[in-house]
Amino acid sequence: MNTVQDEIAATAARMVVEEGLEYGPAKRRAVKQLGLNARAQLPSNDQVEDGVREYLDLFCADTQPAELAALRELAMVWMVRMAAFRPHLTGAVWRGTATALSDVYLQLFCDDTKSAEISLIDHGVRYEVSTVQGFQGEAVDALSILRTCPSFQQKVLVHLMIYDLDDLRGALKPDAKGRSPRGDLPALRALMESLR
Repeated sequence: MNTVQDEIAATAARMVVEEGLEYGPAKRRAVKQLGLNARAQLPSNDQVEDGVREYLDLFCADTQPAELAALRELAMVWMVRMAAFRPHLTGAVWRGTATALSDVYLQLFCDDTKSAEISLIDHGVRYEVSTVQGFQGEAVDALSILRTCPSFQQKVLVHLMIYDLDDLRGALKPDAKGRSPRGDLPALRALMESLR
């Protein structure tokens, strides 16, 4: 028998895949769409991710692998460009659940937090600055760049999230399932090679 959390997770997973929503907003919209009390207990991100994987397997198996590969290629281009700032890929593109609607999230670990921004300015790259919640709950700057993904000729947002170099120390700790929540360029290359 399905629990309310399972229903929310399945509905949120559909929104993540079909609309490109992040997990938090998708869970809140799912509660509203299902007509549930706003105080309903939300599923964990792991439950939503499991739902996303099931949805992808059922409805997107013919298109999602190519879209994911294209987004990983785009991520790799930016990781090479920003190599001086120790880039690590995270989010759906790293976890393997990305579609053409997904954004690319790179975490940069900088000696000087303004150096990545200066590098973009020096290379004439247009970007927007915002403040987002970092992986330790702190506020971090995000430099967002809109680029065309060559493989499917669609605009994709690449977010460069700026961290202090010291934050790298705790960044590679595995999650509850033993998976690394992010990977550097060699880890991404190894991951892509293992799927060929």
